[in-house]
Amino acid sequence: MDKKIIPPSELIINDDGSVFHIHLKPEQLTDRIILVGDPSRVNMVADFFEKKTFEVSSREFHTIGGIYKGKPIMCISHGIGPDNIDIVITELDALANVDFSTREVKDQKRVLTLVRIGTSGALQPELKIGTPVIAEKSLGFDGVLNYYAGRNDIADIEFEDAFCKAVGWNPLWARPYIVDADPELVNQIGKDDMVRGNTISAVGFYGPQGREVRLALANPDLNRRIEDFRFKGRKITNYEMESAPLQGLGKLMGHRAMTVCSIIANRFNEEANPNYKNGVRDLVKTVLDRI
Repeated sequence: MDKKIIPPSELIINDDGSVFHIHLKPEQLTDRIILVGDPSRVNMVADFFEKKTFEVSSREFHTIGGIYKGKPIMCISHGIGPDNIDIVITELDALANVDFSTREVKDQKRVLTLVRIGTSGALQPELKIGTPVIAEKSLGFDGVLNYYAGRNDIADIEFEDAFCKAVGWNPLWARPYIVDADPELVNQIGKDDMVRGNTISAVGFYGPQGREVRLALANPDLNRRIEDFRFKGRKITNYEMESAPLQGLGKLMGHRAMTVCSIIANRFNEEANPNYKNGVRDLVKTVLDRI
């Protein structure tokens, strides 16, 4: 069987041998990767490293590699939104599984462990500010996974159908997809001190999460319907913007992926804590110890 060769138009490699957007080289890639949204948060994560081995910044993509308790590890920022996850995960996978000198897909696949640490807004009253919530199942409102073959093979179609029917899903929007985090990774990171949730990855922060500032919402009742939805005892716990494409693309590519978020606002109780950074720092330390 002929090996797959990736044309230059499909995977751009920079003159220095790094991949196009995130500007990392194959030799810099580690098997354990922490992902965060905010480029400045990479510094906070790397402050825990015993040794820093490299640092690269390009656009919103900031990466620091290093050693934590003897383990090679790196932290990369992906910015805000599911479209950036499509870029970051695809390029990390290329670093792992494409020979940059020949552009051939490698026969032996390398498996990455990808843990996103983020912040989130709760949709249920019992989720207090500061609670760490794992996206055990993630609902992608973004449509990114719908562009890839095999989408239905890794999605929970029954859950999708029930959700769309219950909330009166607008046919003008992309069909949501529902994917599981890697179960072994969830148990490894989560232990018994994190909530297992069902997390929505929204395609935006304001209207797509039911926030009304100046513009009226097309479906103003959507959040109430989401809060009331139940499927086999599961309820939707929280909103964020990246867990579904991370877990979906990770699963399609054969990587271990999950997201855990610190709750910094409760949409149901109309509470928010802008001074959330200490809680996120504690969560980072916990994940680093367990990854």
